[in-house]
Amino acid sequence: MSKRKVVALLPMKANSERVKGKNFRTFVNKPLFKWILDSLLDVDEISQVVINTDARDILAENGLIESNRILIRDRKEELCGDFVSMNKILLDDINEISADLYLMTHTTNPLLTATTIKSAIQKYDETLADGKCDSLFSVTRYQTRFYREDGTAINHDPKNLLRTQDLEPWYEENSNLYIFTANSFESTGARIGENPVIFETPVLESIDIDEQSDWNLAEAVSKIKQ
Repeated sequence: MSKRKVVALLPMKANSERVKGKNFRTFVNKPLFKWILDSLLDVDEISQVVINTDARDILAENGLIESNRILIRDRKEELCGDFVSMNKILLDDINEISADLYLMTHTTNPLLTATTIKSAIQKYDETLADGKCDSLFSVTRYQTRFYREDGTAINHDPKNLLRTQDLEPWYEENSNLYIFTANSFESTGARIGENPVIFETPVLESIDIDEQSDWNLAEAVSKIKQ
């Protein structure tokens, strides 16, 4: 029986609006992109990591070149820019790189571990075997009191204060990782299919770097964990 081909999609662009050059900036002791890349390469189930990028030269300057498990794809000109939908970039990879299963993540998730990635693949497989999902996406769990901008309560009654641990959990899509097939992507045109399962990632691994404050927090957590 041939081994299942699992391809990790790791899109990476040269420009970053809110934290300039963040993908290649040194995070603790190595370029930011190397953190998640090393985690992906530590997952035996992943056959290949595909980096769709407009920054091949910058990657080379940081010592990254293609290998038997790393494929660097030059991003098409029409897919470059800050306002191009990520789903269009993923579709381009899917159309060019066949796989039984795709796992997508971001360079901005430096604290996500190989152990958690393996657990996500395992949950997807188990749920798929039960016929209960076609895709998976990661979430952060919250059990706290939420309000609208006008001060009205969303998920609780301020006049009847339940303990926060007794509130219904709410889940935030945290962009840490997605698992899908070509068929599930085709069904919705997106990385989340028609029947997804959620996967809760550990809070200290779930920091997604969008702003400088996220960078500072992730760096502090990383130093504590070392």
